[in-house]
Amino acid sequence: MKNVIHMVKLSVGTESVETLTAWQRSRAAQTGDGLPRHVTRMWPKREAEILAGGSIYWVIKGVIQARQRVLRLDEQIGEDGIRRCAVVLDPEIIRTAPATKRPFQGWRYLKPEDAPVDLAPGRENDDDLPPDLAGKLADIGVL
Repeated sequence: MKNVIHMVKLSVGTESVETLTAWQRSRAAQTGDGLPRHVTRMWPKREAEILAGGSIYWVIKGVIQARQRVLRLDEQIGEDGIRRCAVVLDPEIIRTAPATKRPFQGWRYLKPEDAPVDLAPGRENDDDLPPDLAGKLADIGVL
């Protein structure tokens, strides 16, 4: 098996997976090829492992709720002349089992064995629990 690493990132200001999806469909979040991206100041040192099949796991309201496959990392020079990293993402957002995550700045690496599992297709909307409660129940092994 190839070495793969994921990223985990807070989706600041996002209320739900639906609002994340809506933002990414907006022109402001897309590259010239129409793919969503997230721009960050730091370039990942483990670029090869991310590009070997890694995803970005989104923390929404303190809970990992979804992920997207990372397609590539593009250099982006800001208006201030500073080099940044545009994480170009697959437009498909995959919901995951909820997992609570404490606040942090920037992004962090996430080992595959520590990543929450994907929800089965069709199960995305069958859980009426609020994400924070579902995450706490998942942490103690109830979900």
